[in-house]
Amino acid sequence: MSRFGLSERTAIEAGIYRRASFSQIAKEIGSTARSVSAEIRRNCTLSIAPKFNGKDCRFAAECTRQCVCGDFLCRQECVFCRKIDCRTLCPAYSPLSCMRIQSPPYVCNVCQLRRGCVCDRAYYVATQAHAVAMRRYSESRSKPQTHGDELAALDKLVTPLIKKKGQPLTHIYSTHRDKIPVSERTLYRYIDAGMLGVGNLDLRRKVSYRQRRKQKKAIDTITNKKFRETRTYEDFLAYLKKHPGTNYVEMDTVLGTQGKGKRMLTMLFVQQSLMLIFLMRDGKANSVVEHFDWLTSALGLKTFRKLFPVILTDNGSEFKYTLEMERTIDGANRTKIFYCDPQASWQKAHIEKNHEYIRYVIPKGKSLDPYTQEDFTILANHINNTKRLQYNGKAPIELAASDEFRELFRVTGIQPIPADDVMLKPRLLKP
Repeated sequence: MSRFGLSERTAIEAGIYRRASFSQIAKEIGSTARSVSAEIRRNCTLSIAPKFNGKDCRFAAECTRQCVCGDFLCRQECVFCRKIDCRTLCPAYSPLSCMRIQSPPYVCNVCQLRRGCVCDRAYYVATQAHAVAMRRYSESRSKPQTHGDELAALDKLVTPLIKKKGQPLTHIYSTHRDKIPVSERTLYRYIDAGMLGVGNLDLRRKVSYRQRRKQKKAIDTITNKKFRETRTYEDFLAYLKKHPGTNYVEMDTVLGTQGKGKRMLTMLFVQQSLMLIFLMRDGKANSVVEHFDWLTSALGLKTFRKLFPVILTDNGSEFKYTLEMERTIDGANRTKIFYCDPQASWQKAHIEKNHEYIRYVIPKGKSLDPYTQEDFTILANHINNTKRLQYNGKAPIELAASDEFRELFRVTGIQPIPADDVMLKPRLLKP
């Protein structure tokens, strides 16, 4: 990285305007006078002065010389000649150059003559100098830093994990950081440049998404559903404001072919991005309540309350039994249910994004009927063991370390798996 940051460059600019020496400026920023001098000359901004007919001779505007080239039949003034550059032949040529910028401070920031000056000028502006330095650094880093056997070893490591197992590049980099000699960003650049055995089409995140269809305006019958009363998204935000730090859960369903047959009930712990996947025999509200009752029975009411204090879901009819979800069979409170606004899936963006991992293995439009709960548990394990960039290379399962989560893992079958065994390809599940 560059020797100086924006703060140091700002101090250099201020020192120039104070007419401080390079030694004084260097002392202020903890550097050397030589480095300050090099910084100013290297990253200053040039202002090119207008030239008479494009000629940088100080006499060009008044020059009336003719026949400098030796063609005595020519009647045109040499300064306007387009065949021959008179500057290369004229003995009176004197370039427009300011001697002041040839010596410290090498710029015109504090020059009193700069307004009327006809010479090219140089200025040191901290923000522009920083931008120039960062651009130069970026260009230097764009060149391949890995060659030969080292590049071949990198390709041997990365390519199979992407092509055969569908692992995200972030997961690979986080797992094998000690074996990869470049940054994750550089890895993306190598793939983009075709230096590895995988291309951009193998990286799901770099493949363009289809433009979403414009959502239809929500109809009043949805907006006015009774189960939404006092449980709107606005009520949800007010509750979180009143109870800061609440680890809420987002809930949704994933459909199979044409919304028929079996489906998934998904629950995502937002703070950890940990996802549970349950098999539903159908899309009826009773099926959802059954899973709530089973989890309560398996975990115990106390543990359930700690894990699921608040649940945010959408307005699907499968979630209409609000009271049955909120309360046990005995009538004890176990959670609070809130609903997103109609046609506003972005309000539970975390689980919507996590569904992408499901679609890597089970493409959209494929029937869920052949799958079992065991299959969905395997899928959940591979998703929850995928390392994430937003968590500094940690997987969701690593972030869920409380006693309550350990009990949840025991009940649901969630468990750690080796990082290199993570697979997000359709062949993970063979129904």
